[in-house]
Amino acid sequence: MGIFDRISRVVRANVNDMIDKAEDPEKVLEQSIREMGDDLVKMRQAVAQAIASQKRTEQQYQKNMSEANTWQQRAQLALSKGEEGLAREALVRKKTHADTAATLKTQLDGQIGQIDSLRRNLTALESKISEAKTKKDMLKARLSAAKANQQLQNTISNINTSSAMSAFERMEDKVLQMEAVSQSAGELAGMGEESKWAQLEGGSAVDDELAALKAQLSGTPTPSALPSGTTSSTPAQSTPVSAVDDELEQLRQQLNKGY
Repeated sequence: MGIFDRISRVVRANVNDMIDKAEDPEKVLEQSIREMGDDLVKMRQAVAQAIASQKRTEQQYQKNMSEANTWQQRAQLALSKGEEGLAREALVRKKTHADTAATLKTQLDGQIGQIDSLRRNLTALESKISEAKTKKDMLKARLSAAKANQQLQNTISNINTSSAMSAFERMEDKVLQMEAVSQSAGELAGMGEESKWAQLEGGSAVDDELAALKAQLSGTPTPSALPSGTTSSTPAQSTPVSAVDDELEQLRQQLNKGY
């Protein structure tokens, strides 16, 4: 028995677990409202039937009371006419209707109490259904919010944060590198412009220095080396140059004569 009890318990547990997983709260709520609506329809039908039964009982009661009064009057009439036998028969008929009316009155009182109870239950059921519909809408809204939040959490949990941050950091480094390259290119372009202007500005000084070197080699003083108030064609500086030329010319003539 112990093994069968355990097997039965396991089976029930598995079945309950399957049912719990298969239950959709929104569908269950809708189904519950439909079932309560069906109960409400049945309750209204029961109240209507009870009221109809009460009306029939009341009609029968009123009829028997009327018949009892009629036979009472007939008994009095027969007795007044000296028809004691008819009077006795009328009283018997009167008693039958009176007894039936008394029974119907008891039944009628019970039906009235039952109908009152049914009406109270019907009102309570209508109130519960109205409250259930309100709660259903609220629960459906909460269910939708819970599903949305769960989906959001699943989405967040599925995001590879480390990979995304790594890609973000790589792009940040790339942007910084491009900015550095752009800044360097701008500085190099500025240096090129500065060097051109430096060449233009320093060109005259180089030319002056080159002219001075040429003048030193040729023995001609540069304008910057001349004393103030003197000219470049003075006799003291022109004589050594002409003597060298004369000597050079003599050497040329001797070479020509020898040939």
